[in-house]
Amino acid sequence: MNRSQPLVLGIESSCDETGVGIVRGTDLLTNTVSSSMEEHVRFGGVIPEIASRAHLDAFVPALQAALAEADVTLDEIDAIAVTSGPGLAGALMVGVCAAKALAVATGKPLYATNHLVAHVGVGLLNPRPGAGNTSNTGKPVLPENLGALLVSGGHTEILRIRSITDDVELLGSTIDDAAGEAYDKVARILGLGYPGGPAIDRLAREGNAKAIRLPRGLTQPKYMGTAEEPGPHRYDWSFSGLKTAVARCVEQFEAAGDPVPVADIAAAFQEAVVDVITSKAVLACRERGITDVLLGGGVAANSRLRQLTEQRCSAAGITLHVPPLDLCTDNGAMVAALGAQLVMAGIEPSGINFAPDSSMPVTTVSAKSESQNRAFSALGTPSTAT
Repeated sequence: MNRSQPLVLGIESSCDETGVGIVRGTDLLTNTVSSSMEEHVRFGGVIPEIASRAHLDAFVPALQAALAEADVTLDEIDAIAVTSGPGLAGALMVGVCAAKALAVATGKPLYATNHLVAHVGVGLLNPRPGAGNTSNTGKPVLPENLGALLVSGGHTEILRIRSITDDVELLGSTIDDAAGEAYDKVARILGLGYPGGPAIDRLAREGNAKAIRLPRGLTQPKYMGTAEEPGPHRYDWSFSGLKTAVARCVEQFEAAGDPVPVADIAAAFQEAVVDVITSKAVLACRERGITDVLLGGGVAANSRLRQLTEQRCSAAGITLHVPPLDLCTDNGAMVAALGAQLVMAGIEPSGINFAPDSSMPVTTVSAKSESQNRAFSALGTPSTAT
């Protein structure tokens, strides 16, 4: 197997996108994504059973399209990487089973990777002209003091990345709804439909964010504490109370017989979300000595989040890195990128005896192989993942 410039096939199926990407080392060859979002619109959110069936229908066409676009064959692939968690259990199962079948049929090594860490992996793909971070040799590199702010429909987290292959630390996360999930629920309350993120982002531009006061969760002193004595949720977020506050606000206008100022509520809600996300993320970075931040996840497409993150990072002397939008959302290229890093780092493949883990912790970069687990057992050490 080529470990210097491995040709890696990446498979992503954690939610409603079926992604197949192919990279050669740090060069992106193709990023094919098939989304089932339209099938979930009438339900106002992702239905796991529908997503799983859509993955079954989309995988083979997506694989064929990716191989054709990259102009490679399965025989030429050096390794296969697949998202094994976190995500929807049934959706993960489809991707993992497909990856295992390909690995058995082709004899290629298989890496079971973490969906969240893979979002950081796109920072190691050769950028388009004028974007990204490269070394003196022209190869992308991750900064030494790197943080990752991941904001999506399922996750809102701030990470510290010491090594993308084996040292990822969770600094803070949402304790209830993810930011994207809160957007969808509030959009439903406001009658804006699904997906809620783009609709609220557009409407918020017409509203006055200061017209309505909405709470910022977990910002009270008892949760924040101080730098010397941190509170229990200093770097964490909570959006469920904000969602409830929006619902009560709408009810009050309706009870009074007044028209609901939907644009103002959308603007106030969005400002509350991005304000607390960016303030806490920057706080975590400043206190932990993080000098660079990568913004990823589907909500990274939100115009106000990108704007305020850039402003606050710049004011704090933090360099912000934002991948192209098609690489911020769930995709196979990010999985292939992380898989390539694991191969180049000499990490042993996971084999095929692993199971999808819908609650896979971010500290688990890749599932360990049987031989690694046996080695840990022989040492009397609890088995954990890379």
